[in-house]
Amino acid sequence: MARVQLRFSPIIPTIASFLLAALWGLSVFAGWGLEAFCAGGESSSTCSQRLGTVSTVSGLFAALAACCTAAAWLIPSSRHDPRTFGRVMGAGVVSWIVAEGVLFLGGLLVR
Repeated sequence: MARVQLRFSPIIPTIASFLLAALWGLSVFAGWGLEAFCAGGESSSTCSQRLGTVSTVSGLFAALAACCTAAAWLIPSSRHDPRTFGRVMGAGVVSWIVAEGVLFLGGLLVR
C-alpha cells in the first residue's frame, strides 16, 4: 500500500501562532480579560488581583509557546527539516491553546 504524505505550508501554523499570541496579549495586556471576567459583581480590585494571578500562570505557557515558535524558525536544524519544524511549531501552537485555556478557565473561576 502506498503511503500518503500530506504537506502543508509552514506559514499556516505560524499565522495560527501569531493570531493566538495576539488574542492572548489583548486578553492580558489590553484589558479584554478584565472586561470579560470582572465587569460586574464584586469589587474590581479583588477580581483584578485574582485575574492577575491567572494571567501569570497562563503567561508561563505563553512564554513556552513563544519560545517554540521562535525556535522553529530560528534554529537551522528545525528550519531545514520539515518533520522537526512541524513538531516544534505544533508544540508552540498547542502551548498557545493551553495558555488561552488557562486564561479562560481561570477567568471563569475568578468570577
